[in-house]
Amino acid sequence: MTLVRLARLRVPLGFAFAVLAFWLARPTPWSLAAGLFVGLPGEVLRLWAAGHIHKGREVTSSGPYRLFRHPLYLGSTVLGAGFAIASASLAVTALVAAYLGVTLMAAMRTEEQALDRRFEGAYAAYRAGRAPAAARAFTWSRVRANREYRAVAGLAVAWAILYWKSLG
Repeated sequence: MTLVRLARLRVPLGFAFAVLAFWLARPTPWSLAAGLFVGLPGEVLRLWAAGHIHKGREVTSSGPYRLFRHPLYLGSTVLGAGFAIASASLAVTALVAAYLGVTLMAAMRTEEQALDRRFEGAYAAYRAGRAPAAARAFTWSRVRANREYRAVAGLAVAWAILYWKSLG
């Protein structure tokens, strides 16, 4: 499977892996709380990033993009770690690590290649730490435009399912 195809399939693959992860999960009240404590900052990072980025229209260097090259993917990784902790399952931890490691690496590589082609010198300068600082302010309208509400809803649904599993 090519990197481009794998990057494009990461969301549908994520749903398939989630079904297996929920089945394997053995959450407890403590693991749910610990997982939320770890995972919630990942969603906060994603919200911050989504409030700054104009996907595909420019190289963003404001907000968390000043600090991290891929803050949305970093946020997803932190969320995944929180989910793994909440699941209280080594099998889920391995599944999450494999899924995120493979799909996010494919997404980052293909995205960087596309940004290099589209924004010839600008993305290379950003990657090298030579991009000019941007003064763009965070806006909730960008968060909505980037559909980050779907990740927030996914987090709520995932913890609701894990909570329900912890009861039985």
